[in-house]
Amino acid sequence: MSSLVCSNTSTFFISKKIYFTLFFLFIACITFAQTGTISGSVKTADGNPAEAVSVAIKGTSKGTTTDINGNYQVKNIHPGTYTIVASLIGLQKQEQSIEVKPGDKLTVNFVLKENSAQLNEVTISARNTNKLNTVLAKMPLKKLENAQVYNVVSSEILKQQGITNFDDAMRNIPGIARTWESTGRAGDGATYFALRGFEAQPSLYNGLPGFTNGDLDPADIEEIQVLKGPSGTLFGANFVGYGGIINVVTKKPYFTTGGEITYNTGSFGLNRISADVNTPLSKTEKVALRVNTAYSTENSFQDAGYKKTFFFAPALTYQANDRLTFNFMTEILQEDRAVAPVFFQSNRSDALTFKTVKELNLDNFQSFTSNDLGIKNPRYSLQGQMQYKISGSWTSQTAISRGSAQSKGYYGYIFGNAVGSNEFEQYIHKENQTSNTTDIQQNFNGDFKIGGLRNRFLIGLDYFNRNVIDNGTGYAFMRYVTPQGGVSYLDPAHPVYATQNSVDSLLAGTGASHSNVSNSTYAAYVSDVINVTPALSAMLSLRADYFVSNGEKTDATDNFHQFALSPKFGLVYQPVIDKVSVFANYLNSFLNVQPGQVSDADGSNPRIKSYKPEHANQVEFGVKANLFSDKLSATASYYDTRVSNKVTPIVGNINDSDQRGRVRSNGFELDLNANPAPGLNFIAGYSHNHIRNLSSNGSDFYTEEGRAPGGQGPQDLANLWATYKFAKGSLKDFGFGIGGNYAGVYKSIDNSVVGVFELPSYTLLNASVFYNSDRYRFSFNANNITNQKYYIGYWSINPQRPVNYSASMAFKF
Repeated sequence: MSSLVCSNTSTFFISKKIYFTLFFLFIACITFAQTGTISGSVKTADGNPAEAVSVAIKGTSKGTTTDINGNYQVKNIHPGTYTIVASLIGLQKQEQSIEVKPGDKLTVNFVLKENSAQLNEVTISARNTNKLNTVLAKMPLKKLENAQVYNVVSSEILKQQGITNFDDAMRNIPGIARTWESTGRAGDGATYFALRGFEAQPSLYNGLPGFTNGDLDPADIEEIQVLKGPSGTLFGANFVGYGGIINVVTKKPYFTTGGEITYNTGSFGLNRISADVNTPLSKTEKVALRVNTAYSTENSFQDAGYKKTFFFAPALTYQANDRLTFNFMTEILQEDRAVAPVFFQSNRSDALTFKTVKELNLDNFQSFTSNDLGIKNPRYSLQGQMQYKISGSWTSQTAISRGSAQSKGYYGYIFGNAVGSNEFEQYIHKENQTSNTTDIQQNFNGDFKIGGLRNRFLIGLDYFNRNVIDNGTGYAFMRYVTPQGGVSYLDPAHPVYATQNSVDSLLAGTGASHSNVSNSTYAAYVSDVINVTPALSAMLSLRADYFVSNGEKTDATDNFHQFALSPKFGLVYQPVIDKVSVFANYLNSFLNVQPGQVSDADGSNPRIKSYKPEHANQVEFGVKANLFSDKLSATASYYDTRVSNKVTPIVGNINDSDQRGRVRSNGFELDLNANPAPGLNFIAGYSHNHIRNLSSNGSDFYTEEGRAPGGQGPQDLANLWATYKFAKGSLKDFGFGIGGNYAGVYKSIDNSVVGVFELPSYTLLNASVFYNSDRYRFSFNANNITNQKYYIGYWSINPQRPVNYSASMAFKF
């Protein structure tokens, strides 16, 4: 009986639990049925999806962010009238009023005023999200899908740091250091950088040739991309160094009206005004024009030197239909400068008289020139691109690029002294060279499946021609100078002063070049990224490159040709899709080596010797991460690059060379971008590089075994930049930034006969305060706050700026 009672009691309580459970489920269903759902998309003005945009219901805690396709969804919204807001830091908010009724499933779409390029500008300011990049692999790949390492500097960073010249932007890239400021000299007068131990210069615009003998103006820069490692497979041998490439992405038009006007002023006479104006040109068709222009003047921190530039860059976009789009870009730069001569503290053959910076006792404020000895570096660049969507799986890109870069004026250098002397020789030369380039590319991209495996396929053709016309004078000895600024003359009765008239008289007897050289490259390349699984992909790439040099047009015998194959392989495994990837790569690049005249040691038996192309091969592995909803992005990698077939003098016969030269560069890099809290952003990086010659012929200055080859930059580099912007309260839209750079000891000269000359390590501290609202931006920047005395060099010693300040004011519309 008792067991029956217990049984009934248990049944009663179980039934009661079920009843109450069903009751609460019923109430919950009614409650959820009374709520609504809002979903939709956010796109930019040019119709592209806007990722990582915040979508919030004002006055509630409800909200989300858009995914990579620009879509969002907010659930469980109680009935009522609300304002839904789409926003991203640095962009103008978009708001819409909505009414939610029980059970509603509303669709609310947004179109931001900005285009996709501008969206990248603000999101990359401190976060490097896993976005598609179509330039660096010549196919659409996310950063985590790309087996190669690259870093990006956005135009937003340039604004935060008050940067008005291209060189300073590179301080935000790990593993790169400036070794030589732009000299303006013919052929290679742009700034030299050390990238993973090898020389590099900016030479690509939107993935196409963009040579310059002078500086680059940042007014038209959307972002700067630095692709690490030998990259000849897709870009050839004309524009890349073994450490990587520097590519500038220019600003593109969008289909709404907008822009900004900015004025910068600062130390050493800096005055700069720039404008960025965008406007649609048709109400019925998608045609837009964007013009960036700037005028700038600046003096040197030394006793002489100046720079004046005028920059004009119109760009036009015409979206004919959903399949066909045309993009046209033009950049015109007029640049007039007086450049301090490079100070080489060695003659590269005798032992160093001064082995340290302290012993040399160089007066940093001496320019060893005058403002009368200027050089002009005008250039222009034209690009046209046609993009056509052939089908759902195939697209076509046809690109044509035309450029011209000139050097007209005075270039000089100071060369090493005789042993035991404090006097150095100063040489000068008058440049008159024009370099014209033409490039035509045709690329086809496919995205399809074979046997269930996804293939992202590229096949491309590339024709490049470069014609160089040189009518410059020869070089002449000008005078003796001391590091402290003393001057003496070879013939005191006939001194050569730092004036045009005096130098022109000196150069009149040096003759003039009448050179006209043309060379061309014909290349084809293929690349395929195969998804073995959704998490595992492999890249297989190959370039066939045929180089033809016609040499001097007046000499039918002065020509040669070379053929090179350049492979590339990559593996990427994503243990967490779109969050973490582990990668490894094999990269290759090459350099065409021109035949040279050689002879026996006594000068007899002259003959022409042909050489094979130099080759660089790299193995690299590492990890990339994009975590916490884009709040943390990081890349860490180790690389080992080896160069072979370098032309090296033969011991005992300076008149002959072979190709036994080999170089090894290895190291590791760390790049970090983070947004740990609202309004707080920072970028940081560290790199270590070790480069040395593996073989040579004796104690040759450039290739001695075990020694640094020169121009490699400091072994250790670090960078940091952090900003905080107040989002509310009385300090809303105000903010500040702080950061700096560290460079370790740098052997600018490393040879057993000449000796070792080290440039000391240094730490620079920079800071900024700013106000940045929807309409106005004001900022004040201080650089090298501690007034650090520091140097860069490429077998040379070049003093750098002391403490300096700048201020900027911008009106946005």
